[in-house]
Amino acid sequence: MSVRRPARPPARRSARLLLGAGTALLLPATLLAWSAPGSATDSAPSASPAAVGEVPASTSVRATGHQRIRLEALPPVVQPGGTAASPAAARAAVVATLRPVRPGRRVQLQVREGESWRAVATRRQDGRGRVQFAAAASVGGEAVSYRVKAMASASSSPLKSEPVSTARWLDATWTDEFDGTHLGPVWNHRGREYAHGSRRSCAKGDPSAVSVGGGVVRLSVIKDPDATTRCRIQGRDARAGRFGYRLNGHIGTQHAFAFRYGVAAARVKFHRLRGQHGAFWLQPADGMHAGALGSEIDVVEYFGDHHPQGGLASFMHRYDGKRRIASGGWIPRSRSFLTGRRDGWSKNYHVFSVEWTPRMLVFRIDGKETGRLRGKISAVPQFPILSLISANYEIPKIKEKRLPQHMYVDWVRVWETGAQDSAG
Repeated sequence: MSVRRPARPPARRSARLLLGAGTALLLPATLLAWSAPGSATDSAPSASPAAVGEVPASTSVRATGHQRIRLEALPPVVQPGGTAASPAAARAAVVATLRPVRPGRRVQLQVREGESWRAVATRRQDGRGRVQFAAAASVGGEAVSYRVKAMASASSSPLKSEPVSTARWLDATWTDEFDGTHLGPVWNHRGREYAHGSRRSCAKGDPSAVSVGGGVVRLSVIKDPDATTRCRIQGRDARAGRFGYRLNGHIGTQHAFAFRYGVAAARVKFHRLRGQHGAFWLQPADGMHAGALGSEIDVVEYFGDHHPQGGLASFMHRYDGKRRIASGGWIPRSRSFLTGRRDGWSKNYHVFSVEWTPRMLVFRIDGKETGRLRGKISAVPQFPILSLISANYEIPKIKEKRLPQHMYVDWVRVWETGAQDSAG
């Protein structure tokens, strides 16, 4: 079920009917213009305390002569787990960034109750100066206000942050929870022709590789039952032999829904084997081509279990004239974002999100930052895409008897913010 809800101010909404076509850029780039989590310098001005009864913003900054706390309330994008779940049950990420960095310093999360504050959790500052909490996004349908208290250490006195509120994120611009047994009308099937001469000449998108049930959409790679010949891989991915043609689950909202700036998130359980890659990504409404104003934003791509680089990546692709430029790369230490040794990207669902502002992209897994990109950020409306694609360079990595492979998506949500820049 696709739901578009009216938003609360100050965010602006621009869902619109769109025209154009886009093509995926499949090959991972090397690590370019990629900032590790926490490597950016905070630049927001200090915020003044909220007046009594006034709803705080989603971001606050408090600085004294020697200390500084930046606190941010993110949307409900924390929901690891093994089964389908309502996005209403997801938790908000509340992230504190402290300067100077004091690894191990205790930081307490407090929630406002009337005119008082109650401590609800305590965590320790990490080596990047960050502390993250997963907290309720609403109580009884109402926004929640939080603050943190950095406890005294050997070299620092205690300091309380200014409050933040989850109010900005109460109403998503658009949600699809994949209820029922069919895709909602906002989705369309993409790439439905074999693109001979391209890097995807042996596979195409097809509705038979997509199914809806149990509150999730399943995207698959399957053998093409109608193929009467086999495919030869030529060009830069050339391999000896012939391979079976394949059908991919590949859907997007082009022509129906797009947005400009905000947070886009999807709760995904990926496929298991190498030989195809699953993805949640955004493309410009008018498509990716030479001269395009926008950029392809690959929120997450997964290339299968036991990949030598960990398998998870985030990228941005754009055109500079006729030249295609890629930035981003493999997510370093990707297993550190799992909940434990028994967790895995093909075992459980995790929420992958991007915060898109006029000056940067911030990528997260269950609210934890994995990296950020700056420079030449898209300023045009983008639409969401979900896919499990078998590119030519991947097909030889898997035997046909190991098909089908499946990727599951529990829900997709977008919170559009307009040009307001909240990333620190």
